Amino acid sequence: MYEVDHTNSTFVIAQMPKMTAINSCIEVDLTGQVVSDSIGTRMYSGFGGQVDFIRGAAEGLDGKGKPILAFPSSAKGISKIVPFVKQGAGVVTTRAHVAYLVTEFGIADLFGKTLRQRAYELIQIAHPDHRESLEKAAFERLKTMPTK
Repeated sequence: MYEVDHTNSTFVIAQMPKMTAINSCIEVDLTGQVVSDSIGTRMYSGFGGQVDFIRGAAEGLDGKGKPILAFPSSAKGISKIVPFVKQGAGVVTTRAHVAYLVTEFGIADLFGKTLRQRAYELIQIAHPDHRESLEKAAFERLKTMPTK
């Protein structure tokens, strides 16, 4: 049995052909910052090897890796796609490492996108009940409307 320094090594993960890493999260802000371990200042869970597998899949030597974050668009009527992460929440996966986010409403491909484009992509996969408020928040945050 391998130790965690081997199983979670981005070097080892990147060598696996067509590596698909599927992780989840608690919330994502409109720029793609991912919170996976806390709700505000309250620790909810560990983040395990999320960053290792996201980076390893993205850096796959065969160029066919897919780093994916899959999550429900809302929980108990509250959007998991938010204008800003909650105060005190820990960003586990930075927007620099996020490529694909998936909800029941579709796939947001954020790789290489501007902040405006990222906001647009994320709003498209948000629950329809929250899209209008997210558009308004994106305008306030980015001082421009989110676009493709």
